[in-house]
Amino acid sequence: MRVTLFIPCFIDSLYPKVAMSIVQILERLDHEVDYPEGQTCCGQPPFNSGYWDEAREVAARQLEVFRDAEVVVSASGSCGAMFKKFYLELFHGRPEEEAARRLSAKTYEFSEFLVNKLGVRDVGARFEGKVTFHDGCHGLRELGTKEAPRELLRAVKGLELVEMGEAESCCGFGGMFAVKYPQISTAMAEVKCNSIVETGVDYVVSNDSSCLMQIQGYLSRHSPRVVKSLHLAEVLAQQ
Repeated sequence: MRVTLFIPCFIDSLYPKVAMSIVQILERLDHEVDYPEGQTCCGQPPFNSGYWDEAREVAARQLEVFRDAEVVVSASGSCGAMFKKFYLELFHGRPEEEAARRLSAKTYEFSEFLVNKLGVRDVGARFEGKVTFHDGCHGLRELGTKEAPRELLRAVKGLELVEMGEAESCCGFGGMFAVKYPQISTAMAEVKCNSIVETGVDYVVSNDSSCLMQIQGYLSRHSPRVVKSLHLAEVLAQQ
């Protein structure tokens, strides 16, 4: 299969290893990987802030860039939800609505693509360590992604998965939310990170690097012990 990657701008700028790990995994599974260099931000920041006209300008470019893709795989549940769910709202009743529907139908979050589209759970990974998993809000609540990443982690040789009590609680990032309400955001991060530390794990894993940026920021300043954050793809790429 020819797989077209949608790599969110913050991953491209701050966490390129996540994108490279996804490429490694897909090529290991004998798929052809395509990365359209014309892709940009999905438009989520202006969309979430109520600037829908500005969001449409950005999103319309993405509709064109990914128009001919056979299947689109997103490295983020949050940005993937823009393609899958929110473009349908953004372009409802507009000329681009049909293009938004086509993009939605062929877009998958990375773990959902592996498990539910390809039927793959064991990608041949080996990773030594105790791990807990954080459910990002958009991936969990908008895309319904819950079991797929856990199935993939359970198949990793040497990995011990330990569930935290607050797995489904928001980390407090939420993009512009963390900027507008820093005190509330920090308090939410405290609840999440305390739950992570209580598990005694070495790593916290998620399929959303934006959440991990928030979590690692808090842990690095307040955790009594070292807990590292990793994107799911970074774990699965290990052999």
